[in-house]
Amino acid sequence: MLLIGLTGSIATGKSTCSTILTSPPFSLPIIDADRLSHSAITPTTPLGKRGYKAIIRYFGPTTPDLLLPPDPETGIAYINRPALGQRVFGTDPQRVKDRAVLNKIVHPIVRKMTLRTIVRLWWEGHWAVLLDVPLLFESGFDLLCGGVIVVGLQDQEVQIERLLARDREVRGGGGMTREDAERRVKSQMSVAEKVERVERCWDGKGRRRRGFVVWNDGSREELKEQLEEVVWRLKEGRGSVYTALGRWFLPWVVWRAMVVMVGNWWRRKRFSEEQRKVKAKI
Repeated sequence: MLLIGLTGSIATGKSTCSTILTSPPFSLPIIDADRLSHSAITPTTPLGKRGYKAIIRYFGPTTPDLLLPPDPETGIAYINRPALGQRVFGTDPQRVKDRAVLNKIVHPIVRKMTLRTIVRLWWEGHWAVLLDVPLLFESGFDLLCGGVIVVGLQDQEVQIERLLARDREVRGGGGMTREDAERRVKSQMSVAEKVERVERCWDGKGRRRRGFVVWNDGSREELKEQLEEVVWRLKEGRGSVYTALGRWFLPWVVWRAMVVMVGNWWRRKRFSEEQRKVKAKI
């Protein structure tokens, strides 16, 4: 089973891509890390309860509005995500530190949830699964992937405007300011960085190519055409014998997973070393 990592900076159109890829004719099953991250801080499961308590323990004393009023039906005071976002999105040292703490709480829980879902989907016999992770490279999930798709925009101004428009649609206006939007965009790895990483670590020739960039500056139809080409390239060479081996021969599955992970780790290590050398010369 092929894991296809889907990532992109905030408001670049990653959700549109996932909608297209999970609909006919592709109909790929999806693991949505955003939804899992919500579950990771919602105290309705053992794992969610662990994340919920850890966030309250660290952020609660200094964030008065961290919790929403108790839900009338469940009696649970859920995490106020906008208030938590104000604490962690930004580039100043304290926000960077708080974001690192939040990631340290949430990422291990999301990883555990993701691995459980991967095993279930593998058992169901799918040829590929879409792994929708905004922080694919930052969280290390790229190590698991046999292919990567980065969704990008050429103009950061368009990205900020889309983020503000999405917030107005969800909240009806009066929520996110332009400063908030810029802070959120800058707190993530930029589109340019993700594109460079894909081109340096994942590019290849012919069937070896496993990294792709799709540009979402045009229409939905243009985006779909790009995705059709990507899926065709990723599916090339994965015939019925390949799928059957991945479904029934467990030692082969484990061996292939190790090959993918070690190869990804080596390419990422080499890329990081090259980046350090470049920065040292500046």
